[in-house]
Amino acid sequence: MRSDRAKKGPERAPHRSLLKASGYTDWEISRPWVGVVNPYNAIIPGHVHLNRITEAVKSAVYAFGGFPLEFPVIGVCDGIAMNHEGMKYSLPSRELIMDSIEVMTKAHALDALVLVTNCDKIIPGMAMAALSLNIPTVMISGGPMLAGVSAGKDVDLSNIFEAVGKRAADLITDDDLKEIEDITCPTCGSCAGMFTANTMNCMIEALGFALPGNGTIPAVYSARDRLAKEAGRHIMMLVEKNIRPSDILTEKAFLNAVAVDMALGGSTNTALHLPALAHAAGVSLTLDDFEEISRKIPHICSMSPGGSHHIQDLYAAGGVQAVMARLLDGGLIDGSVLTVTGASVKENLAGVTVKDSNVIRPIENPYHAQGGLAILKGNIAPEGSVVKQSAVDPEMLKHSGPARVFDSEEAASEAILARKINHGDVVVIRYEGPKGGPGMREMLGPTSALAGMGMDKTVALITDGRFSGASRGASIGHVSPEAAAGGVIALVKEGDTVEIDIPARRLSLAVSDEELERRRKEWKPFESDVDSMFLRRYRTFVTSGSMGAVFRK
Repeated sequence: MRSDRAKKGPERAPHRSLLKASGYTDWEISRPWVGVVNPYNAIIPGHVHLNRITEAVKSAVYAFGGFPLEFPVIGVCDGIAMNHEGMKYSLPSRELIMDSIEVMTKAHALDALVLVTNCDKIIPGMAMAALSLNIPTVMISGGPMLAGVSAGKDVDLSNIFEAVGKRAADLITDDDLKEIEDITCPTCGSCAGMFTANTMNCMIEALGFALPGNGTIPAVYSARDRLAKEAGRHIMMLVEKNIRPSDILTEKAFLNAVAVDMALGGSTNTALHLPALAHAAGVSLTLDDFEEISRKIPHICSMSPGGSHHIQDLYAAGGVQAVMARLLDGGLIDGSVLTVTGASVKENLAGVTVKDSNVIRPIENPYHAQGGLAILKGNIAPEGSVVKQSAVDPEMLKHSGPARVFDSEEAASEAILARKINHGDVVVIRYEGPKGGPGMREMLGPTSALAGMGMDKTVALITDGRFSGASRGASIGHVSPEAAAGGVIALVKEGDTVEIDIPARRLSLAVSDEELERRRKEWKPFESDVDSMFLRRYRTFVTSGSMGAVFRK
């Protein structure tokens, strides 16, 4: 065991003495050391209950012969960080989480990990750490929030963000806004739609890196506690069999996950995080792979924000496993992939059925013939850009309009809320990419404000930053290369015509190559000022959004 280097032999008497100072016995110390990573904090609603989940994990690790050693990591709530400078820290926290787990694991010679997780950057950051360390690991999420109920309809976080736009347009009163504010997030857990956190929890399950049920069992259900105990039991099986992340997170597993993503209509941020995970695994996963799979996989789940269903509905319909069963029956995923159960995907799916064919439609009767995401390219995005096409109104699948250019999210939000954006416009938000922001901010504020004003069917947005998984409409993010790197998006001028053709996968600026070259000669590099050494370091090492915004080696 790796832990032998910190506990075996007479020369390790000081190490054992220090452990005994914490109250541990010789027979506990002799067991396999299992790090249980708990990102609990009192800020994030997806994390406030994670002590409960962690205790369930630890009890099972202990019961099955392990020595559970709990330690923390940080987490950022994207919703609370949204629409101000706090969002600059969200994506960079992913690499910080990865590094901190590596530090704790290697410094203390741990044998295995159970990663208790929830929310946007914590999930991929933890998975990237596991891949880097390559010791037996199981992930267990805290689970999704239940949807709220208003006038007999389910509501979630996207509704309150859109209500801000409605209030700005005088479509609702302050009292209406307060009522929506009080009911949209009724329980702990990751926000109730197929936003980034829940999409990534579903992706971890689809990858086989978490137990069946990980993505969809609600946070407040006792089944979530039972799943946590199962995670603690399974890690000891993985230790015994020496099954490691590299045995599970193979190229086939990543292709399976992208297929599930397309069927679910997941967040555009998966096009950032899955390539980053693949990079950590030594597997190539590109935006072109997303596009190829999207054209083959039908969109069979209509989830909020693009549809009416929430994660609790998906859970009741059979969850991620039922979606995978549909895809396996259609020959659209590989059933041979190993999972943390110790069995293959096909073995896990034996006997799994769909319990609600409206929530999880048959392959031959999808909500859309193609997957939820589309990768657009053109002169403004030669390396690619990402849109959740399943959440775009049919009227906006093809759109041409004048560019309204803003060099920050704040400037764009101010113009939108001041009602200075017109029907037909294409809002361009630049210098918000990984380097330019820095931090590639997620921008739910501008998209939801437009949706609340009823302009999501007439106004498009494009950015070298990101849009939230809760965004809907023609919101095209991850435009690469970004403005700060000299991408064409930096050369767009107010009034230029931007042409969007999602079915044809095109995003173009109707400006000649000669004119763009002339503008490039006049362009001066711009970087936003930051007073953070952390963000300056991030800006130095981060790569393009089209590469998952990983650090260059």
